[in-house]
Amino acid sequence: MTEPKEMHNGDLYLPDDPEILATQQQAMELLYDYNQTRPSEQDKRNALLTQMLAEIGDGCYIEPPFHANFGGHHVHFGDHVYANFNLTLVDDTHIYVGSHTMFGPNVTIASAGHPILPSLRAKGYQYNMPIHIGENCWFGAGAVVVPGVTIGDNTVIGAGSVVTKDIPSNVVAVGNPCRVMREINDHDREYYFKDRRMDSQHLPDMQ
Repeated sequence: MTEPKEMHNGDLYLPDDPEILATQQQAMELLYDYNQTRPSEQDKRNALLTQMLAEIGDGCYIEPPFHANFGGHHVHFGDHVYANFNLTLVDDTHIYVGSHTMFGPNVTIASAGHPILPSLRAKGYQYNMPIHIGENCWFGAGAVVVPGVTIGDNTVIGAGSVVTKDIPSNVVAVGNPCRVMREINDHDREYYFKDRRMDSQHLPDMQ
């Protein structure tokens, strides 16, 4: 089917349209199959992800259970994206994730929202805004990203943060609402955690 343009242009729409629901159910059947796979069935998981996601690069890994409103139908992954348990993608519109990005447990990326006006919510109206996440980002456990946000390359989002506005590249950002704490700097080239210094074998990989 051709999806209503309102799903992807930010306009209000009613998500209970029968054709929308039919597409959603078909996608959710594949998601169900994915979450029932055994740990030894990685080839089966890879094959299902190729069917489920709009785009998926090489070497991606999503640890079940994985949750997505449209079963990943509007999700675009680069190469080597990693997601720990309970990644939730509210993918009523498009979610773009760059290569080498990692998601800790219980991260939520939500592209869908509902109007503040109670009378519109009572009628079931919804809007969707795309989310863009850059390459080589890291999301700590329990982070939340709301509709319409863009996050730049190499950025770290701290555990439990709620990202309500755009975050630039090459920073560490934390909090609710999430704010830039600092830029990634020379200290990070020497220490990987607090006072834990990197071995020399790791240094050539740093850029």
